[in-house]
Amino acid sequence: MFDAIYTRQSVDKMDSISIESQLEYCKYETRGNPYKSYSDKGYSGKNTNRPAFEEMMRDIKDGKIKRVIVYKLDRISRSILDFANMMDVFQEYNVEFVSSTERFDTSTPIGRAMLNICIVFAQLERETIQKRVADAYYSRSKRGFYMGGRIPYGFTKVDTVIDGVKTSKYETIPEEAKQVQLMYSIYSDSNNTLGDIVAYFNENGIENLRGGMWTVGRISNILRNPVYVKADAEVYSFLKSQGANIINPVSDFTGYNACYLYQGNVSNTRKQNDLTDKEIVLAPHEGIVSAEDWIKCRIRCLNNRQSAKTYKGKTSWLTGKVKCGKCGYGLTIVKAQTKWHRYFVCATSLATKKAKCKGTGGTIYADVLEEYIFNAIKDRLSEFKTLSGKAQNQPNPKINENKIRLSEIENEINEFLSKVTGANEVLMNYINEKMEALDRERKELQAEIISLENYRPKQNVEVIKNHIDVWDKTSFDDKKSVLDAMIKVIHIADGNIEIEWNL
Repeated sequence: MFDAIYTRQSVDKMDSISIESQLEYCKYETRGNPYKSYSDKGYSGKNTNRPAFEEMMRDIKDGKIKRVIVYKLDRISRSILDFANMMDVFQEYNVEFVSSTERFDTSTPIGRAMLNICIVFAQLERETIQKRVADAYYSRSKRGFYMGGRIPYGFTKVDTVIDGVKTSKYETIPEEAKQVQLMYSIYSDSNNTLGDIVAYFNENGIENLRGGMWTVGRISNILRNPVYVKADAEVYSFLKSQGANIINPVSDFTGYNACYLYQGNVSNTRKQNDLTDKEIVLAPHEGIVSAEDWIKCRIRCLNNRQSAKTYKGKTSWLTGKVKCGKCGYGLTIVKAQTKWHRYFVCATSLATKKAKCKGTGGTIYADVLEEYIFNAIKDRLSEFKTLSGKAQNQPNPKINENKIRLSEIENEINEFLSKVTGANEVLMNYINEKMEALDRERKELQAEIISLENYRPKQNVEVIKNHIDVWDKTSFDDKKSVLDAMIKVIHIADGNIEIEWNL
């Protein structure tokens, strides 16, 4: 049997004791007995996922080691749970533990208690450092400092100074920036899809200048990133309506600077498209895409994402649009070995074993519903001779209704604020509840206004009519494009079909 000297150094720092120095300190404790050193360089002490540590523990279980020597307690563990588990193994195999600078004797209860106390403070120190790093990151990000990460396509990184502090910022790479602008230009035309951009780039030999192939996912990431937008007041309103925490005042959104998007001071992971509680900070670099095109593309990407799960299957071009009029859940396709091999059922009927939703009012055969919706679209199109002229330029009355309601909400909020002074606890609770409800409604209305003002159907009427005329030969994706352009949602309840039209 031999002594084990365990050493660890997470990173090379001027004030960090080296592996070699730790080893020299620990050799003294061997008193000339045979020893084997186990060293982990570049590994943190927050867990035990370290190769040399794991090798040492295997040797302990094989009965090769009689004593473990470390320079300091935090070299071997900074986790209370890991340390407790380690000491259980030491006791099971009669292995002594020695800290050369802290003088612990694990053969006595008081010695073990002192070890536990020290490991608590070691973990406290680690968590304090983590909190300090997180606070520093949050503080620097709010000032628009470069915070690392992959450099977005279209930019390179250059040195700069902000508020007297050396940092970095993005600078455009002209060749890449032109490609990004072309993506936005193509996708801002509602006739084009993400796949069309990939096809156009490939057909015209427009290569990814950083290597790799163009993909829908890669282009989608570019089209929703605020690092490209020339952020103005419209962008501010849009981001605010999406629940983002915007650090800069609206007066700073002059249409020049782009934006940084940070996770914010929250610990939970959210979807990329969800801006709730995320931080938006004006970046020091100039945007390369107009606010109008960026908002338009961002909204289209959001709509694509929201329907992505339901659009994966090609069982019916209606998938993702049909909802139960009772419970509000989507209807999903089920296949059967019968003449009518496809039919829609409420998703809750498949998800629950007890309460079966029967709000649709009977079996909904996919072939029948597809024919019904196809005819409904034809009838709807017959109302339009063309989308040009006055009909196209008429404002959506829903926008005006929402703006009127927004004005009413502002008045209600101001009225509640006037009652705050002198309010007792009961009244304050009531005011807070009403204010929260009004604020939620205000955000929803703002989001809907932006969507109505910026989003357009995917196809114009003439293109849709062309698809309708050759419907049997029209591709699945084009059928879905027609559906997306014409219909917002289809509700079915008690055998009745209600269509909410986009056009």
